[in-house]
Amino acid sequence: MTDHPAPAPTPAPDLFTWEFAADPYPAYAWLREHAPVHRTTLPSGVEAWLVTRYADAKQALADQRLSKNPAHHDEPAHAKGKTGIPGERKAELMTHLLNIDPPDHTRLRRLVSKAFTPRRVAESAPRVRELTGQLIDQFAAKGSADLIHEFAFPLPIYAICELLGVPREDQDDFRDWAGMMIRHQGGPRGGVARSVKKMRGYLADLIHRKREALPAEPAPGEDLISGLIRASDHGEHLTENEAAAMAFILLFAGFETTVNLIGNGTYALLTHPDQRTRLQDSLAAGETGLLETGVEELLRYDGPVELATWRFATQRLAIGGQDIAPGDPVLVVLAAADRDPERFADPDALDLSRRDNQHLGYGHGIHYCLGAPLARLEGQTALATLLTRLPDLRLAVEPDDLRWRGGLIMRGLRTLPVEFTPSG
Repeated sequence: MTDHPAPAPTPAPDLFTWEFAADPYPAYAWLREHAPVHRTTLPSGVEAWLVTRYADAKQALADQRLSKNPAHHDEPAHAKGKTGIPGERKAELMTHLLNIDPPDHTRLRRLVSKAFTPRRVAESAPRVRELTGQLIDQFAAKGSADLIHEFAFPLPIYAICELLGVPREDQDDFRDWAGMMIRHQGGPRGGVARSVKKMRGYLADLIHRKREALPAEPAPGEDLISGLIRASDHGEHLTENEAAAMAFILLFAGFETTVNLIGNGTYALLTHPDQRTRLQDSLAAGETGLLETGVEELLRYDGPVELATWRFATQRLAIGGQDIAPGDPVLVVLAAADRDPERFADPDALDLSRRDNQHLGYGHGIHYCLGAPLARLEGQTALATLLTRLPDLRLAVEPDDLRWRGGLIMRGLRTLPVEFTPSG
């Protein structure tokens, strides 16, 4: 009787290559099965743990032993300043919700959460619809467009600028700075740092001007920067640095996530024609239920945030059976957790009517994304309007010709060329 040799183990996938950026999901499936909590060296040279299973990810996102404060990371010289947004330290923009823990996090989140109440988001809906229509008007007659640069990118920039209270005559400057931040992700960090510095200078000046002009009592619908200047919590007013950092991170985190939600979501629909037709038929019938569950499914299937932002162990702990040492960076891979077959049935299939869908696309725990209601509104409005006004929307290139940005945290397309029947 002949013994058959055991099959060779599947080799570990290469991470953070351009091929990986285009489709990371097979690599994440391998990690979930063979190394669910995996220590790796990132392209920046920083060593970090990747958490890929849903149950472990949810635990880590809510674990208070994992701090958001980079001070808990004893950075080696080669990794200095590479665990956050480039330039934020020099620009004195570190005191924001992605970098702090309670009690400061609790205080600042309470102050800014007033801008994202259901009523406040509902009040912004007409303006979001107006912006969406205006942007489509600019390219509808051409019969072609790059949906990233002509639609998905400007919509959330203008929406968040208006929420913050950036005057309309200055919003194109913000669009330029934000564009530099997106273009330079995954490449040299200097371009991002320069944009951050310019944004910081502008915000300092805007805060000063608004403070000088602030009326004694708040007006209905007061913009967020004015609210941050006015806000106090148990007698403690926000410092200018805190107000600038909060405005900065709301812009930084609030625009690119929505750019990618609209871009990735549109791409998923264009490459799954059966699901796209279901949604168009539902919209034509005046129904919104499939749109709402559909946006949640698009967030799960190929969401805008691939990895949750940095966390650092404050003490020795275990995640998924792995020993995590104090100071170790931990990155929760939302994209992997949201395709975990232990949590989601048929996770690699796109099903816009999926009901059991507690995805982690906007995080979990005390750092759950504050701007999620606004992003959902923008995503639903953008997709519904696109599919209604441009019903034969189609890719203008082969899917393999598309290029994905190579940044660590966000997942999004560089461009999304489309064609359609021109309309007035």
